Amino acid sequence: MRIRLDRAGAGLTARLADIAAGQVAPVAARDAATVVVIRTETAGAGIEVLMLRRTAAMKFAPGAYVFPGGSVDPGDYREVGWQGPPAAEFGATLGAPEEVARALVCAAVRETFEESGVLLAGPPGSGPPATPSGPGWAADQLAVAAGELTFAELLSRRGLVVRADLLVPWARWITPEVEPRRFDARFFAAALPDGQQPVGHAAEADHVAWLSPAAAIASAQAGEISLLPPTVTTLNDFASATAAGDGIAAILSARRTIEPVLPRVIVEDGAAWLVLPDEVGYPR
Repeated sequence: MRIRLDRAGAGLTARLADIAAGQVAPVAARDAATVVVIRTETAGAGIEVLMLRRTAAMKFAPGAYVFPGGSVDPGDYREVGWQGPPAAEFGATLGAPEEVARALVCAAVRETFEESGVLLAGPPGSGPPATPSGPGWAADQLAVAAGELTFAELLSRRGLVVRADLLVPWARWITPEVEPRRFDARFFAAALPDGQQPVGHAAEADHVAWLSPAAAIASAQAGEISLLPPTVTTLNDFASATAAGDGIAAILSARRTIEPVLPRVIVEDGAAWLVLPDEVGYPR
């Protein structure tokens, strides 16, 4: 599968040649985590996906509709309360050592809270997740996003643990080697906890939307919104998983074998193309 890219300048062509010749080493990909938050459609048995439109000022993918997520920070390696499958189990699925897998899950929960206000954490035990509402929680969200309060400190102060049991590993995408900013991103799925409402972080997202997977793909194909290839593929996965009408249950019960997807960039006749493996379910 090939996707036409907007850029094919001399700089891209030269960097591709330098990497192919071994004169330039690809930038190391940073570990990152993304959460696809889902809910049942307001009318119907389908699902809707939480999407954030990145502000025009963002360096990476400005204006694109994305899922909450971001890079793993050093603070994500700090010890926090944990409920759910052991980190080693996540690591085996996601292709990461136990310590990195634990940090990936923590980053997924932290970034989702920072960017959308959705909190996949709760008191220890079998009860429901916390409901982060009220001015105190809004201040905490801003403080965590600004780096003034670590996520571990927030959880400790409020007596909460990371609810790893709410996260379903879904996919792994690695940025093409030619890119100067690269991520090794693990994707998770999670249902919106009862009683929670997303609130976007204004510095990173200027619009919060609930879209059905099929509607989001159709809007992108019509040029109405911008989606990155991993986002399109994940939305297509979700549309396929729920086609039988099983809704959220079809996604949360999925136990996927996850192989890393590493697209390539090529230039032919002055045009740049992103090349995806044939087995990737990118909609045509």
